[in-house]
Amino acid sequence: MKNGFTLVELLIALVIVGILMAVAVPNYADYVLRSRRAEARVALVESMQQQERYYTRHNTYAAYSADDPHPGFRWWSGPGAGKSAYELAAAPCQGAGLAECVELRAIPGTAKVDALFADPECGALFLRSDGRRGALGRAAGCWP
Repeated sequence: MKNGFTLVELLIALVIVGILMAVAVPNYADYVLRSRRAEARVALVESMQQQERYYTRHNTYAAYSADDPHPGFRWWSGPGAGKSAYELAAAPCQGAGLAECVELRAIPGTAKVDALFADPECGALFLRSDGRRGALGRAAGCWP
């Protein structure tokens, strides 16, 4: 009785593992991308709710960014800045003042959050106080 594996058996096992990896890795990467987008959408909705509460007290919306934070508003999308995929920012809507409209943006993979994350399909996501929402990238369906 001999112990061990033949070279052919090892090669067959490697081919099977390679096929499984070729299927699993792209699916995992897609899952991570979709979950990060969901993180950004949730952060934008939560921040918009905060903005509406702020508006009822101050009769204006608050502008903020990572470079110019505002007390009580998070400029990152996840549990902490270093673990977030998106940087959040709030600015007046184009052609309007903060007393009328605010646009929140979630910008992927900046230097202040996870710089290795990128979303070439959707790019930055946005949510406006007038109800408009979307993405600055070329893909449709970034806001399901």
